[in-house]
Amino acid sequence: MEEKISLAIVRSYFKKLENNLAVDVAIVGAGPSGLVAARDLALAGLKVAVFESKLAPGGGTWGGGMLMNEVVVQNDGAAILHEFGITTQPIDAEYHTVDSVEMASGLVFGARKAGAVIFNAVKVEDIVIHAGTVCGVVINSNPVAYMGLHVDPIVIMARAVLDGTGHPSEIISKAVNKAGVKIDSPTGGILGEKPMWMEDGERTTVENTKRLYPGLYASGMAANNVQGGFRMGPIFGGMFKSGRKIAKIIADDLKQTK
Repeated sequence: MEEKISLAIVRSYFKKLENNLAVDVAIVGAGPSGLVAARDLALAGLKVAVFESKLAPGGGTWGGGMLMNEVVVQNDGAAILHEFGITTQPIDAEYHTVDSVEMASGLVFGARKAGAVIFNAVKVEDIVIHAGTVCGVVINSNPVAYMGLHVDPIVIMARAVLDGTGHPSEIISKAVNKAGVKIDSPTGGILGEKPMWMEDGERTTVENTKRLYPGLYASGMAANNVQGGFRMGPIFGGMFKSGRKIAKIIADDLKQTK
């Protein structure tokens, strides 16, 4: 029995990995914007793999505001959550509260059921660039990266790579600092996140969501960090709208290059 169970896990996992060595879209970071984008892209018929370094996908939403597991969304953000079957509670004509545990788990479930494949505890440690286009990610086990072990990674090829890593913009940072690329920003580099201003941060999160370099895109707080936007704290409508916006941009771009 033990051998049968272990064999089932090994065979199933490696079949999943083998089937996703080449994808249409590699999303780095399973936060709110990345999961909304993953669902939309998968529903559009694209092959999507999400790589999350933490054990639990969902990004920084689980703890709500200061470990009070409630967050706030606006009406248009709530409408996107309702597509996932996530419950919201209106507090006035414009805003809703959401149980952050239901939100995180619902976003994960929705993306997965749409067809996106999620690899958790996997660290993206580098990108692949061919002839001026980002065309893949370099992955390793996150415990390997955490412990600093010298273990070589493997590569996932992708037609588009989305940085949804949040505040650090980890993938864009690798493109700028390691590959020396000039991205679509006022300086050609990363401006860095500004302090808290909820209203403006919500606006610029969506506004800053874009393609930054051939094959390379940013959403959510990763996009805001690149363009020097303000942070917004535990209000998430802009994150969901950012994921939806970038999914459409990527899908349109891939249609043109198919």
